[in-house]
Amino acid sequence: MASWFKGKSKDGGNEDSTIQVEAQVIENADAAAPVELVDDFRVEPALVSIAPELYDQALDERRALVTMCLYAHDRARSSGVAERIEEGLAAVGVEAVRPDGAKFDPSVHEAGGTTGTEDEALDGTVAETEVVGFSDRGQVLRPPIVTVYTSKATTA
Repeated sequence: MASWFKGKSKDGGNEDSTIQVEAQVIENADAAAPVELVDDFRVEPALVSIAPELYDQALDERRALVTMCLYAHDRARSSGVAERIEEGLAAVGVEAVRPDGAKFDPSVHEAGGTTGTEDEALDGTVAETEVVGFSDRGQVLRPPIVTVYTSKATTA
């Protein structure tokens, strides 16, 4: 069962009702059936086959909550609030991406600007993150917008 369901039930019941549902799913599961990867989550095949519409609904609701959290993060006036939102997202597999000091990669970073540097070793590296990016279990939700160091020798 997906990690965000543990200890929760749709009707607001307690953990015991969820454990009973999990036990029922395990009893019905084929022991030889492999665990399959669905939408980048590990899912027991029996869980999806018993109630695929509930699984799809849960995924849709998770996407909506993550989107809402990113919206709130971008508008948080307090760094403490933004940090707490990031911690909550990290608990469900959504990580903040701040590639400061990493080599600029246009496939995963968006250049927001450049800044000159005398140090040739810094040419092409990320100077700072202007807008935090986010990834969900390795899948980019939003690339970070970064400022990139450029050598003053190549810009002159």
